Amino acid sequence: MATIVLPGVSSPRLWKTAQTVGVLLTLVLLAALVTSPRQSLHLLWDMVIPILPATFLINPLIWRNVCPLGTLNAYTGKRIGTRSIPVSLLNWAWGVGLVLLAVLVPARRFVFNTNGALLAVTIAVVATLALAGGFLFAGRAGFCNALCPVLPVEKLYGQAPLVTLGNARCPTCEVCTSAGCIDLAFTKSVAQTLGPSRRGLGWLLTPFGVFVAAFPGFIYGYFTLANADLAAAGAVYAHVAISSIVSYAIVAAVVGLSRMPSRTVVHILGGASIAVYYWFAAPTLGAAYGAPVLGPPLVRLAAFSLVAVWMWRLVGREYAT
Repeated sequence: MATIVLPGVSSPRLWKTAQTVGVLLTLVLLAALVTSPRQSLHLLWDMVIPILPATFLINPLIWRNVCPLGTLNAYTGKRIGTRSIPVSLLNWAWGVGLVLLAVLVPARRFVFNTNGALLAVTIAVVATLALAGGFLFAGRAGFCNALCPVLPVEKLYGQAPLVTLGNARCPTCEVCTSAGCIDLAFTKSVAQTLGPSRRGLGWLLTPFGVFVAAFPGFIYGYFTLANADLAAAGAVYAHVAISSIVSYAIVAAVVGLSRMPSRTVVHILGGASIAVYYWFAAPTLGAAYGAPVLGPPLVRLAAFSLVAVWMWRLVGREYAT
């Protein structure tokens, strides 16, 4: 495989320590989800997870450099895996990642938000999948750049990082992923994922195109539901699916009438998605951090300001090219 030298990362030992701590904290979390589910679920879902989308906007490498699943995938992928993943298989794997996202996120409403033990089992299964991916493909091609259900969100929000950050996982690139690697090229990842169809309207029929157009509605659908029991699973998926379909239909109609280029639409939908997310997540974040009254407006103001700067950066880059 070819090797590409990437910008160096300062304090590699510090990043290695952070990666090790991340794995250890994950093991602690798994135990806490079983022994103290209410407290650990609150910490995870109300305090930690809501911060991640903003970090993706700032730079996805903030998370990708320390993600425990990424550490597990890289551990086997850099020691055992030797093959790069071909484009044909990569496209299929990206589709599976999108399916996992569509299945796991709504499932929070009827199981993962309240059942710590089952969430722990699910995390362990996904961690095993990340480890197994390194047996099949080199580097992080077997999971992080293929099957990871968070990868589509990282690509959508990581189009124009607000800060520069080196890649702590791959100081040199061995091209383990044949296309669309977000770590190698943030600005080109979405275009490579959409493929040649991005030049017309066909991008709306690609898996990633469907995801991007439906994502604002997907987020809206999730947040307009309350936690329920397992018997409500069908209703939960139906509600999220309908919201996603409506979102997709609106985007497809607007794009069809306006003929806006795909990259402009993807930029707008990325900003819209994160704005919708923090509009609904603000009350939970405010309450979780002890500011139930002032917290929500401050969270929304901070999020919308971040989105505005991000969009301005994207517009500036688009005019520059």
